[in-house]
Amino acid sequence: MASEQLAELFAGGARPRAYIASPLGFSEAGRSYYADRYLPALREHVEPVDPWQLSLAREFEDARKAGLQREFGLEVGARNADAIRGAQLVIAHLDGQEVDAGTASEVGYATALGIPCVAIRSDLRSSGEPGMSVNLQVEAFVVLSGGFVAASLDELVSRLGRMRAC
Repeated sequence: MASEQLAELFAGGARPRAYIASPLGFSEAGRSYYADRYLPALREHVEPVDPWQLSLAREFEDARKAGLQREFGLEVGARNADAIRGAQLVIAHLDGQEVDAGTASEVGYATALGIPCVAIRSDLRSSGEPGMSVNLQVEAFVVLSGGFVAASLDELVSRLGRMRAC
């Protein structure tokens, strides 16, 4: 069951600002799914804060050419931290043989700030300790924040929709 804080974010049909934590922007297949299916489905119930739009491929290339990759990497991290602080909710995509380290960090950071997290884990592979859908600490942070881990995008969207309907 979602926490009261999470339910309050959706009260009266509200669409909270949600930072979308995921590794989906790293691959061509991931980018396609992210843009064509994932974000449109989430937009039904939240206002996505898309970290993949906060730092553009051109900026990474410019930093590489200037030999400033580390400096730019730290800037990207700061941009994402600012975006998380400005969000009301974090939605984390936890698929993969192991949870993406950046996504796990974003979940931990948001949880430490008191921002509720919800997640999706649709991957068929086992990725956590017995009884857990992912690494026990990542799942614990999501649940302790008042959130839940959905087993599919349809389940995630349905649960968000039910909260908005209340």
